[in-house]
Amino acid sequence: MLKAVEGVYKNGMIQLCETPEGVAESRVIVTFLAEKTAPNAPQLVKRGMFPGEIKTNEEDFQMAEFHGDPGDGLNW
Repeated sequence: MLKAVEGVYKNGMIQLCETPEGVAESRVIVTFLAEKTAPNAPQLVKRGMFPGEIKTNEEDFQMAEFHGDPGDGLNW
């Protein structure tokens, strides 16, 4: 039966974050994980913005503005 337990390797020693239940002695396989990096802070996307480096201006809003559909009979 396999059990996974998180731990930290430091100065030649492995320190487990928890004690595995029912295991007095066992062979182990140690896998070294890449160091965690802090995720990028989320960027708020507001109306008219595109994610990333794409910039918008007033002309973009004027092009996208809805002026009604003359064929719908709603007298916009």
